[in-house]
Amino acid sequence: MTFISRDLKKARKLFPKEYAGIYKAILKYDRIVVFRHQLPDFDALGTQMGLVVWLKDNFPKKEIHFLGDDHVTFTPRLYPPMEILDDAWFKNPFLAIILDTANSNRIADERYKKAAFKIKIDHHPAVEDFANINLVNTSMCASSELIANIVLQFPGHHKMSKDAASYLYTGIAGDSGRFMYNSTTGHTFEVAKILLATGFHLSRDIYQKMYLKNIDDLKVTAYVLNHFNVSPHGVAYYVLDLKTQNDLKITVERGKENVNLFANIEGINAWCSISEDPKDGVWRISIRSKEKAINGVAAQYGGGGHAQASGAKIDKLTELPQFIDALDQLFR
Repeated sequence: MTFISRDLKKARKLFPKEYAGIYKAILKYDRIVVFRHQLPDFDALGTQMGLVVWLKDNFPKKEIHFLGDDHVTFTPRLYPPMEILDDAWFKNPFLAIILDTANSNRIADERYKKAAFKIKIDHHPAVEDFANINLVNTSMCASSELIANIVLQFPGHHKMSKDAASYLYTGIAGDSGRFMYNSTTGHTFEVAKILLATGFHLSRDIYQKMYLKNIDDLKVTAYVLNHFNVSPHGVAYYVLDLKTQNDLKITVERGKENVNLFANIEGINAWCSISEDPKDGVWRISIRSKEKAINGVAAQYGGGGHAQASGAKIDKLTELPQFIDALDQLFR
């Protein structure tokens, strides 16, 4: 049996009704669908697949499904392709568990609305309650960390398989910047230790799959290094319009993959990628910071997120100077 320390138990003490309610709902429903946000990252997919595998391992008689959009590179390299369910499946009662999503309009499949009971589990600052149970714990660096904390403390003898643990670990590693962001805590490392003890290979099963690159990826990196700008007070940024994305053979989802090239450069305090998204008619921005909180600026520009890792958007590229200036002011 896994030893649960006081630090792991603290979260349950803060949300005793939610922890008990989640377990009760899982026991009650024989049909469960796990959802998460659109344009998934490591944490969204790692949390989703980690919970799905854990549920299947421990409740083999239940029907468990996972829905959403595939990732352009993580699927199927790291996570399996998403399932396809016919609308007829949703006519009978089911439990919807929605992960890593603060806003209902970001949930990747709207059919969560048809659920007889809904559970929201998230680590982002609370924006909207859209479920019967809304568990938000911002002290966790990743939703994967929160899910691990929850399932490790469910009553009874439940197993944490190597496959479930490896998925959850990818989410934690991704959203903590491989344990470099300030959101990383002792609890994060404790959960990571428990997951690692299941026996997956840290390099082969996790990091090689998460950060695999090819020759064409080097061309994208070269473009970024030759076309970035830095504001007067250390905000680095690069812009990828639609033509450039096509020339580099990447999609808007991949535009932010090189944003952390600037993470450890002296004199750079924050860094951003700005990618044109023709589908939604906006420019998507991924923002990172060494120390100061940048989620306030992100919120002013239609986004939000964590103190050192957030997202935003602008409607026109002419708005970019104003956005960069708003970030720049944080470091004056």
